[in-house]
Amino acid sequence: MAAAFEQEKSMEPVRIAMAGFGTVGSGLANILSDNGEWIRSRVGRTIEISDVLVRDLNKKRGAELPPNVRLTTDPTALLASDAPVLLELMGGIEAARDIIVKAMEAGKHVVTANKHLLAEHGTELFELAARKNVGLFYEASVAGGIPIVQTLRESLAGDRIVKINGILNGTANYILSEMSTTGLDFATALRQAQELGYAEADPTLDVDGHDAAHKLVVLIRLAFGKDYPLQLLPVRGIGAVERKDIEFAREFGYRVKLIAQVREIGGKLEAGVHPMLVRHTYLLARVGGNFNAVRVEGKAVGPVMLHGQGAGDLPTGNAVLADVMALVRHLRCRCNGPDNTGFGNAPLQKADILSPDLASSQHYFRFTVADRPGVMAVISKTMADNEVSIAQAVQKGDPQSGSVPIVFLTHEAGAKNVADTIRTIDSMDFTIRPTVHYRIL
Repeated sequence: MAAAFEQEKSMEPVRIAMAGFGTVGSGLANILSDNGEWIRSRVGRTIEISDVLVRDLNKKRGAELPPNVRLTTDPTALLASDAPVLLELMGGIEAARDIIVKAMEAGKHVVTANKHLLAEHGTELFELAARKNVGLFYEASVAGGIPIVQTLRESLAGDRIVKINGILNGTANYILSEMSTTGLDFATALRQAQELGYAEADPTLDVDGHDAAHKLVVLIRLAFGKDYPLQLLPVRGIGAVERKDIEFAREFGYRVKLIAQVREIGGKLEAGVHPMLVRHTYLLARVGGNFNAVRVEGKAVGPVMLHGQGAGDLPTGNAVLADVMALVRHLRCRCNGPDNTGFGNAPLQKADILSPDLASSQHYFRFTVADRPGVMAVISKTMADNEVSIAQAVQKGDPQSGSVPIVFLTHEAGAKNVADTIRTIDSMDFTIRPTVHYRIL
């Protein structure tokens, strides 16, 4: 009789409670409605939404909910639900953190899409999940529908990752793609992105690079098992990118992309988010529109590229559902607590960070200088004095304007040498505008 009871119980629907019912929650609800039988065939249980926390009970939703779903504006009522899995899809920091903490303390598994929260408080949340023996899953927090979290946590878990390069923000990528392919300036491309719904009314997090930085911190934990504090991550956005630099880059065979990067150098991690020149033959350079892409390089597997929709209701809702299904399988097997970090839930050590001054790469310079004899020679000598070797150079300008842009691409050079070069040239009397500088991937 006991076995029969357990079998009957194992066939009951798995209830999930949702905090927030915006774009991602609506996408998830639509997928559950459309693919219910398919999902049941994959995990052996029906997944049902039981409770939803909303701000306004009367607001029109992006998806129809079954009539038995309980809507509430009270977080306490949501947490009192008997649903074993709670989805945090509300965004923000403090309120979301409070709900997640209380849910895990009550023994509930949690799925979140909140990359900002994980970047700021991930370490403490993972430690709490380990103590409570519950799952804290977060596939949707990075790159929307691209399964990068599962790839790093499971598929590549046996390899040593040495480098990750990614386009992790669709808004920034759309803007740079439009500036490159149609010649728009930044302000026009941003306005177009907002009209199409690719950019928020306040796009600061996207265009300043901080959204990509949040995601990069999550990936560093997964790939290297280290906690890289968000406040120490170098971040530079795309707001100052000019059309003329995109045009010069194209002449040299490059595209400008906002790249989130981490690589291991002598046991230390070098990481950051920067606009960079990417060789047009590289797959990352060909990622257009609002798409995302992540290139992972391991010692055994070599380079692996994942490309797809980085946002949107259905792609991100599908990523949330993947986590829910993984937890449903866990509930069926009655295993030990899920491995949330990919490192056995052991406390993550602080990353040993390479000083930004020691970072080395190729570089792009655009000097805007007075159009007079000898300037090119002085710049070249200054670069040589600072051990920055020139790979290519071009000088173009209108003699009537009195100024000329001189563009250099360099061989690999250290960040400190580059900074010293820029500081010296910007102080010279022939320099008309501050130097424009980008790293080359």
